[in-house]
Amino acid sequence: MQEFQVLSTFPTVLSGRCPMRCTKAWMRLAREKSGGRFDCSNNQLKDLPSSLGQCAALSELKASNNSISSLPDELANCSKLIKLEVEGNKLIMLPKEMIASCTMLTEINASKNMLSAMPDNIGSLSRLIRLDLHQNRISSIPSSINGCLSLLEFYMGNNDLSSLPAEIGALTKLGTFDLHSNKLKEYPVEACTLQLSVLDLSNNSLSGLPPEIGLMTTLRKLLLNGNPLRTLRSSLVNGPTAALLKFLRSRLPTDEGSAATATAKEDVITMAARMSFSSKEISLEGLGLNVVPSEAWKSSDIIKVNLSKNAIEELPVEFSSCISLEALILSKNKIKEWPGGILKSLPKFSCLKLDNNPLRQIASNAFQTTPKLQILDLSGNAGCLPEHPEFSSMPELQELYLRRMQISVFPAEIMSLKQLRTLDLSQNSLQHIPQGIKDMTRLTELDLSDNNISALPPELGLLEPSLQVLKLDGNPLRSIRRTILDRGTKAILKYLKERVAED
Repeated sequence: MQEFQVLSTFPTVLSGRCPMRCTKAWMRLAREKSGGRFDCSNNQLKDLPSSLGQCAALSELKASNNSISSLPDELANCSKLIKLEVEGNKLIMLPKEMIASCTMLTEINASKNMLSAMPDNIGSLSRLIRLDLHQNRISSIPSSINGCLSLLEFYMGNNDLSSLPAEIGALTKLGTFDLHSNKLKEYPVEACTLQLSVLDLSNNSLSGLPPEIGLMTTLRKLLLNGNPLRTLRSSLVNGPTAALLKFLRSRLPTDEGSAATATAKEDVITMAARMSFSSKEISLEGLGLNVVPSEAWKSSDIIKVNLSKNAIEELPVEFSSCISLEALILSKNKIKEWPGGILKSLPKFSCLKLDNNPLRQIASNAFQTTPKLQILDLSGNAGCLPEHPEFSSMPELQELYLRRMQISVFPAEIMSLKQLRTLDLSQNSLQHIPQGIKDMTRLTELDLSDNNISALPPELGLLEPSLQVLKLDGNPLRSIRRTILDRGTKAILKYLKERVAED
């Protein structure tokens, strides 16, 4: 990807003080560069030229800290745009046409502007990973936000929000949700299903919290100061997050009315099987099953089976007949052996979740049975990985989750996974990260939180073009100042990258 800063060549091209021929000259240069990155930040620009839309291959646009009041409609022609950074301007809206067209966007930073609303069609950005709209004048989040299914970080602090849409609960990948300094009067129960690690609700108008927040056990930081909370003691509000969550769980009603207990288990299974005829998916989650019912494999058209939160010890051989099966969710069961004999019979199989099982050590060649796997979760299975796991047998793997597995040495075989986008090694005992991680250029999320890492290789900073989320909390890092760590992924990668240049 080529990078060029227009204003270093034509200092006033976009300021309105130069002849038209300069603008035309810039556009010729832009076309010759085939788009790439365009950075005109930290100037005094009042607008961007409409001819920017001629850069059809533009992937990154940085126009931060100017005086721009609107983006050109022609920007919608830049359908390959991946990053948009326009913070610190005077924008009053983000063009709907651009949102509809630029569906490859993974990052938008439009903080510190004058936005009064989010585009209604924001949900069309299904690849969006990071959305920063803090310090604007936004009064509501559109229900279409449920389409942003890849969103990991969402910053809405310092706005005018008085409520949140129930659809926010659909953002299953969201890890950081910043809502500080708004006008929120309640936190919706629907949002209590989010798997957040950070939730900032400080300085709002909350008088209470739904007890269901107590079920958000992934929360490591819940900020509530500056709210008129009447149902919670100040010692809970200002104390450890874990203690607050425990208190909220104690306020939950009994589960006597749940469907699994009020309805006969057989009826639930029958209903799930009936629904699978149209959806091609069957969910038998949390039914207390000891064995897999035949309804789970009766149809060869089933593409997804969810058997999580049961007491299943093994898979029946009949599963081998599910030739259309793509995803199998076995989280929180009692599986002890890697089901390789069955998995090798599934030609379309791409997603396996075996987290939180008493899984015994997997054979080093076990992964040869799943050559097309794209998602693998083995979290919580301490000691199940062999000394040299053959991850290279799964060349298409994109997401790998190895939380809480007592791993003390970074598995070098992971670096053979050239398609890997998400790597979770949190809550282990890692002390060092190898320099070779710089070659994992597809990574967008790397979770190293809660390990024993005291220093990071500067080469990690070379992943800055792709890495969107880097989680380091809970490590004894001494080589990076706390002020840099608190500023997040971008600041950390920039710091590390500068260290590479120095070396």
